[in-house]
Amino acid sequence: MSDGRARAYPALGAGIVGVSFAAIFIRLADAPPAAVAALRLVFTTVLLAPAAAFDPSFRQEIARLDGRDRLLIAFSGLMLALHFALWITSLAMTGVASSVVFVTTNPLFVTLFSIMFFEEHVPRVFWAGLALAAAGAAVIGWGDIPGARVTGDLLAIGGAIAAAAYFLVGGRVRRRVSLLTYVVPVYAVAAVCLVVFAAAMSTPLVGHEPRVYVYCLLMAVVSQIGGHTLFNWALGRLGTRIVAAATIGEPVGASLLAFLFLKEVPGAAGFIGGGLILAGLYVSIALGGAAPDPAITGRR
Repeated sequence: MSDGRARAYPALGAGIVGVSFAAIFIRLADAPPAAVAALRLVFTTVLLAPAAAFDPSFRQEIARLDGRDRLLIAFSGLMLALHFALWITSLAMTGVASSVVFVTTNPLFVTLFSIMFFEEHVPRVFWAGLALAAAGAAVIGWGDIPGARVTGDLLAIGGAIAAAAYFLVGGRVRRRVSLLTYVVPVYAVAAVCLVVFAAAMSTPLVGHEPRVYVYCLLMAVVSQIGGHTLFNWALGRLGTRIVAAATIGEPVGASLLAFLFLKEVPGAAGFIGGGLILAGLYVSIALGGAAPDPAITGRR
């Protein structure tokens, strides 16, 4: 194993811890979802902009980007914005455990998209895992009927689909460009999209209580820079499927943190369905062989 790949696994672990805090910060912010999503990405972009501005290689790489890469980066930013808009809204409608379990089904969609668009072949065990995860989703969905929680579950699944597209595009662009050259424009595009979304929802970004800005800033530092950015760094060394598979750890961390900080305990359907989904993800990704993407060369 190369040194770059060896260092990428601890980074993934740290990234899982970072993103696990996101749902807790969102609940504690207790603000409109559109405002939380927009402020998270605005703060992230502002925090990373100085590092990019004073990095000569950033400016050189940005100037060398061809039209295809610029389009892919813009699309990745759009998918990241859609992911947060859907998932953060879902947290206002369903439990932390259910929302995070559903949104972290993105590795299944990564593989499905790889089959559909890149004609990749996967072992049969992947389909067995997919069936397990579908059974788990049915259990949670049945337990959430009737009520708004089902809508929250569906929004989280939509967030997972958007995250899968974000990871797939990122995995390909990160083969050619450095971390800052990828994440800063992606986060900036996502921030602009979410600010527009907040405006369309008539949700102001100013005038909230101070705690809203504190928790959104914590999300930017801990969950976005310390979570998503580490995932994007690892994309250049491990590839899309392994990084997406690592997010399986997020529901465990988020559920534990929800119990500690919010005293939120999943119901029986959440425990059973969540367990089936996590088992399905493990079978599909781990036993199915989450091989590194081809042509991963260890970008910085």
